[in-house]
Amino acid sequence: MSGRNAGYVALNAGEQHREEVDDRHPHRNDAQQPLLSNSARQDDLTRPAAHGGSLTIHGDGSYTYSYGPKGLAGLRHNYYALLCAFFASIGGLEFGYDQGVIANVLVMEDFVKRWPITPLQKGIMTAVLELGALVGALCAGVFADRYSRRHSIIAACVVFCIGSTFQALAQNLVHLFIGRAVGGIGVGALSMLSPLYMAEISPPEVRGSLLALEQLSIVLGVVFGFWTGFITRSIPGAASWRIPLGIQIIPGVILALGTFFLPPSPRWLVLQGRHADALSSLARLRMRSQEEAESDSLLQIELLEMKVETELINQRLGVEAAKPGFRSEMRAWGKLFSKEYRGRTMVGVLIMFFQQWSGINALLYYGPTLVQSIGLKGDTVSLLVSGGIGIVQFLAVLPAIVYIDRLGRKPLMRFGSAIMAASHLSIALLVVVFQGDWENHRIAAWTAVCGIYTFTAAYGVSFGPIGWVLPSEVFPLSIRSKGVALSTASNWTNNFLIGLITPVIVAVSPSATFVTFSTACFVAYLWSTYVVPETANVSLEEMDEVFNSAAGKEDSHMKAQIEVDLGLRSLIDELAHDP
Repeated sequence: MSGRNAGYVALNAGEQHREEVDDRHPHRNDAQQPLLSNSARQDDLTRPAAHGGSLTIHGDGSYTYSYGPKGLAGLRHNYYALLCAFFASIGGLEFGYDQGVIANVLVMEDFVKRWPITPLQKGIMTAVLELGALVGALCAGVFADRYSRRHSIIAACVVFCIGSTFQALAQNLVHLFIGRAVGGIGVGALSMLSPLYMAEISPPEVRGSLLALEQLSIVLGVVFGFWTGFITRSIPGAASWRIPLGIQIIPGVILALGTFFLPPSPRWLVLQGRHADALSSLARLRMRSQEEAESDSLLQIELLEMKVETELINQRLGVEAAKPGFRSEMRAWGKLFSKEYRGRTMVGVLIMFFQQWSGINALLYYGPTLVQSIGLKGDTVSLLVSGGIGIVQFLAVLPAIVYIDRLGRKPLMRFGSAIMAASHLSIALLVVVFQGDWENHRIAAWTAVCGIYTFTAAYGVSFGPIGWVLPSEVFPLSIRSKGVALSTASNWTNNFLIGLITPVIVAVSPSATFVTFSTACFVAYLWSTYVVPETANVSLEEMDEVFNSAAGKEDSHMKAQIEVDLGLRSLIDELAHDP
């Protein structure tokens, strides 16, 4: 939508029904305009809104609106939502910290002497956290709908801190396994709840950028966790690994206490029928006063869109989505696999599948082991090289935050997957050729390291941040928490498999390890090219149209009628005819 600060996009509901619900404005008889039109039309009417916002009403009855600019200017303009999203992303910091710290802990001298473990036991120790996280991600969806996003985040922090305490004070391997499993439940819940909350509070024009903060926070956790462990590894005795395992309790406590002061998700409040509270929260997030909220056109449109979607879903389900109960829960979970939502469910599940099978967490968990497999010897050298992976990833995420809404999701995913596949394949070829004589081919070994860093940079601008953006924006409101939970469960399931098998297959064949990751990245390129739709700048309430799940006459007519019944269409008409 060039030439506009477009944010949410609302579509016309079909020629025949438009004439039925509002015959005051003639429409063209040609085909429906595409959802994401890139051409400006002469009959567009753009009206400025309060605080730098804008509303554009098109000649076909559709409209777009934005609270401000995109990119860095948009983040500055929406600084309160940015601060709320950044604070909520501490949940991602916990996720990343564990990834970064475990690579050092597993090779620390006191830890290895105290508990010598086999490659399989090392895999289980890493993977048990992912198994707990899988449980946490699935359970969090239910609690997020019933007890709110914020209260669920607080509960997840408490669980995480209990698990971290077990790890830091472990007296035997059993304590450590229990701590990692319990902590994993908290991490898994937070990895689902934080992006969900961030998506639901974000202004449309910077939603992708704010969701990319989740990946930035994860990478910050990786860097902080790795270098904390690198510094403490020289401390004599058990303190070398107890300190880094204990430090992760601190951000968990900060997030739990700070969440009390975050505004509630307005979309969750609408789901509960608390419309006045939803408007109040929305006004706070968009930096409007309560007096302005009653007359601000953009706030009224956004709130009405939430009401329309909620009512549409309720009518489709034939049951009030906000009502708790086993049958309504099962109905909502079952909706994810219905023909109507199967496409978006597969997008959420597969983006996480490819994110993990790209090989990023194999490098984070077992960086020193993989670095040694390409010929670099010495604990310090291998740790420093693997530590650089987190730094490169952090630097790569920064431009993604700025450009993810401007360039779109698909171009970044296609570019990233192609570079990742080529990087892994080049490393595999180097391993095959020089594996038996790395000592005499140091340039080849460092070339392989460059390949690892190139892969990491490509991941950081593509599947890293987008893996958290897509699941949080493709699902409708009534099943969004469960859809995000299932997508996050896919992340942890594949994370579990990667953590379990990587040390084993690296010991058998390092080259086969990199070929496996290269193949997965190539398939990800095909998938992102031919299957995934572009979702940038599409309203959370209008995502149905992208997947053609509400394009049928019955659903289109139903939605158009709800828009009339709830006053959204009359509001747009009124704004269009205001002098």
